Amino acid sequence: MLVTVDRAGLWDAEALSDVAAATFPLACPPGATPDDIEIFISDVLSGERFGEYLTDPTRTVLKAVTGGDIVGYTMLHAGEPADPQVAAAVNLSPVVEISKMYVLPGHHGSGVSKALMRAALERARDDGAAGVWLGVNQENQRAQRFYLKHGFQRVGTKTFHVGNQLHHDYVMRLAF
Repeated sequence: MLVTVDRAGLWDAEALSDVAAATFPLACPPGATPDDIEIFISDVLSGERFGEYLTDPTRTVLKAVTGGDIVGYTMLHAGEPADPQVAAAVNLSPVVEISKMYVLPGHHGSGVSKALMRAALERARDDGAAGVWLGVNQENQRAQRFYLKHGFQRVGTKTFHVGNQLHHDYVMRLAF
């Protein structure tokens, strides 16, 4: 299957939001309630919010396309982590956060995730970053294995709100 990864544009906001709404619940821990997941999707992953992300100069959204359809995306956020504990754990400057990376379920294992990761790392390197970091839910073993295979290491922990619930993430880092 041919996968093309390219920078998303404002015209992709609704399609990205649709992919996000379909994929985000799959990455949530089992204890996340449907109501809290829906709050998060509405507040953080709407088409309007993607419009904001796509026009934010500190963010880059990359889309994975197969057969003319967006089947996954990743969002990069340049800048130091706002949380002092995360910043201390990441300990790189300049650094880029991989704040989102999701692929539609029918495309898992098809190379889409690898293509997105390769493009994200290339973009961060080209932008002069010393490395990248991300947060991944402590119960999401599949994602953790994927990141470990790509050279990331666990360097700390952080919390993450989904709706009204607080969840616990590992902070993972890859230094270039």
